[in-house]
Amino acid sequence: MSDPQNQIPRCPAALAATLRFVPLAPLSLSLTAFSRKITGKHPDLLNRLGDFSRVAFVLDPTDLPVVLLLEPNGGTPRIRLSRGRVVGAARISGPLAALLGLVHGAFDGDALFFSRDLVIEGDTAAALALRNAIDDAELDLAHEAATLSGPLARPLKQIIAFAERRTGLYLTRPEDAVLW
Repeated sequence: MSDPQNQIPRCPAALAATLRFVPLAPLSLSLTAFSRKITGKHPDLLNRLGDFSRVAFVLDPTDLPVVLLLEPNGGTPRIRLSRGRVVGAARISGPLAALLGLVHGAFDGDALFFSRDLVIEGDTAAALALRNAIDDAELDLAHEAATLSGPLARPLKQIIAFAERRTGLYLTRPEDAVLW
């Protein structure tokens, strides 16, 4: 986006640097478990994917040294993190803030695409199906994480709110979310 006030924030350099050295297998297992909890609570998310429920999606946060491979597996999702190139039917690339903002309905996906802040490669029909499924679910990843954290929910919400204010990343769904 050309207007400096509408610039998408970049992931903090410290987080990006940390991800260069953190073992990815435990993070992949954690994200897989988290995605399964979410799809258990939002079964329509996978139903909405239809024919694309067995397609692999590459989510590439361009300001991080990792990519995510999301495999819905027809209802048993799996997420794998990698530091190398990953192949999938559709690749969605952009800053982490843009990708999270799309999940939380904070950014208009079409505007990000036409401004080239978001790049879609491969099967665009699959990418559109994923976008529509996530949009319909109206996910709030922070809320989902807090719900799973039991007695730690309140402190986790406070940490997330602090991190959101400090980084500019949309870690929650804003009340005035823009629909795709």
